[in-house]
Amino acid sequence: PWYGQGCKRPCFHDEYLPTYNRPNVHLIDTDGQGVREIGPNGPIVDGVEYPVDLLVYASGFEVTTDYTHRLGFDPRGRGGQSLSEAWTDGPATLHGVITRGFPNLLMISTVQGGQAINFVHTITGTADHVAKLIDRCIADGIDTIEPTEEAQDAWFKVLMGHMMGVAHYNSICTPGYLNGEGQGDMRSARSAAYIDSGVDYLAHLEAWRDGGLPGTELTRLA
Repeated sequence: PWYGQGCKRPCFHDEYLPTYNRPNVHLIDTDGQGVREIGPNGPIVDGVEYPVDLLVYASGFEVTTDYTHRLGFDPRGRGGQSLSEAWTDGPATLHGVITRGFPNLLMISTVQGGQAINFVHTITGTADHVAKLIDRCIADGIDTIEPTEEAQDAWFKVLMGHMMGVAHYNSICTPGYLNGEGQGDMRSARSAAYIDSGVDYLAHLEAWRDGGLPGTELTRLA
């Protein structure tokens, strides 16, 4: 492909690309803009209508939309504040798992969390981390856990420190990991994942647990 390998998810199926050589398959070049119009009989690209019997909307996945949009609901934390209100300027978390003002809210996501080509490996490892964190709190009599603002700021600096090396690479991807209009901004940048390997991210979580959960505020059971 003409684009960088990481710009699109690599295909793991040997029969996928040869499908485009079949006589009943047509690949339409939209110049990276997608289909902008649907006519009575099918999609219209550059003024040409392509008749179809069935139209499937494959919307893909979202990486820069608001977390609450992806969840389908808006969690409320201390004082009734919603997560969307708390994250008006973008997400703020520790490891993408806990966020200040929402005690005991444990998240598994690429939002400031881990990512990898083998995505299942990363989310499975993060789920294991969450389970061990819950066990730790129960064993130590911890009632609530949430990060400090300083710890969240420090984690964001870690994310940015790793991300800057690929910022230009991502900016020339089509499609890129940008917002819906193809632009980057700090709010969407705050949704960035830990850009290094998923193995490295999970090792980071393990070291944090073994180090005594630094950067958290804990309340104990009475």
